[in-house]
Amino acid sequence: MPADNHALELAGTAAAAFRDAYGTEPEGLWASPGRVNLIGEHTDYNDGFVMPFALPFYAVVAAARADQWSFHSTYGDGETRTSASLDGVDGWAAYLAGTAWALNESGYPVGPTRLALHSDVPVGGGLSSSAAIECAVLIALADLYGHDIDRAEAARIAQKAENEYVGAPTGVLDQSASLLCEAGRVMFMDCRDLSREQVPFDLAAEGLAMLVVDTQAPHRHADGEYAQRRADCEEAARQLGVASLRDAPKHAKLDDERLNRRMHHVVTENERALKTAEILRSGRVRGIGELLTASHTSLRYDYEVSSVELDCAVDAALGAGALGARMTGGGFGGSAIALVEADAIAKIEDAVTGAAAQAGLPAPRIFTARAAQGAHRVA
Repeated sequence: MPADNHALELAGTAAAAFRDAYGTEPEGLWASPGRVNLIGEHTDYNDGFVMPFALPFYAVVAAARADQWSFHSTYGDGETRTSASLDGVDGWAAYLAGTAWALNESGYPVGPTRLALHSDVPVGGGLSSSAAIECAVLIALADLYGHDIDRAEAARIAQKAENEYVGAPTGVLDQSASLLCEAGRVMFMDCRDLSREQVPFDLAAEGLAMLVVDTQAPHRHADGEYAQRRADCEEAARQLGVASLRDAPKHAKLDDERLNRRMHHVVTENERALKTAEILRSGRVRGIGELLTASHTSLRYDYEVSSVELDCAVDAALGAGALGARMTGGGFGGSAIALVEADAIAKIEDAVTGAAAQAGLPAPRIFTARAAQGAHRVA
C-alpha cells in the first residue's frame, strides 16, 4: 500500500535521527498511527466491541540489524541507549525493547537491532502513543527478520509487550487499531475473536467533522486506577459466573454497588457500539451523536474514569451545538471527541477553549480528525 503523506514527512526526520545517532543508513522505515476510539470504551478487556479509527499522527521507526541493541529517540534530548540484552530496559525505551522481547517470546525470533524513533502522536493525550510505538517497532522487526505475522496476532504480541514488559494492563484495542485500521473507515471489532469490519466513515460527505480535544491533562494507564477497573470487571464476571462481562445477562444485578455500575457500563457500552455500527452501515452518521454522549455519561458516572478537564470539554462542545461528544481512551485525563457540523467548527473550538480558560484548566489542543491509514512500511 502507498505510504501516508504525513508518515513520509515524519520518516525523513526518523532517517536523519538514525544517521545522526549511528553514522549509517537504516535498512528501512516503518510507521504506525495513533488512534481515536469512536465508541466502545473499556470493553476490549471484557471481550466486547470497539470502533476505533486511525489518526494521521504516526510513530516512525528507522531500523537496521546490528551486533547489539540500540535505542534512540527524538524525544527530549535525543538520548541513545545501548544494551547487550532485552532485560531490564526501562523508561521510553521499554516500549521498543518490550516489543522485541514479546516477538521472541511468541516464537518470532529477532536479533540485536539499531532503532531510531520519531513520533508526533501526542503523549499522554489518550490517543495511543505507546501502541503506535510498539506497532511500528513490531512491523519493523518482523520485516527485518523475515516474519510474516498476521496483523491480528501481531496486535496480541504488541499487547503482550505493554502488559507484561511495560506493566500496563491494557486491552487489545489500541494495538489492533494501530495495525488494522484503514483510511476513510472506522473499524468495528469483536475483541473476543478479533473479527472485524471496516465501516465507511465519510464525515465530509454529510457536512460533518470530528473534533479531537486533547485536554493537556495527561493520563497514565500504568497507574492503579486503570488496573482497578479491570479487576472490578473480572470480579463482577466471577460473581455472575460468566467468562467476561461480554456475557453478562442484560438485566443482571450485583449486590456490590460499585461492581454493579462497572457491569452496567460494559453491558450498555457494548449495546451502543453495536447500534453505532448499524447506523454507520446505513450511512446516517448524524444518528450516532446521542450514542456518543450517552457513552460519556456512562463513563463519567458508572465507570468513573472521566476528569474535570474531559467533562468541561464535553459539556462545552454540547452546549455550543455539537451533535454528540465523549471522552475517548482510558480516561483520567487525555482527550475528548465531538461530532460537529463542519460549518460550526470554529464556534465549538472557541466554546471549548473558553470553558477551559474560565475553569482555570490548561488550554486544550483541538484538531479535526480524519480516518487515516494503519501501520505500514514507509521506505
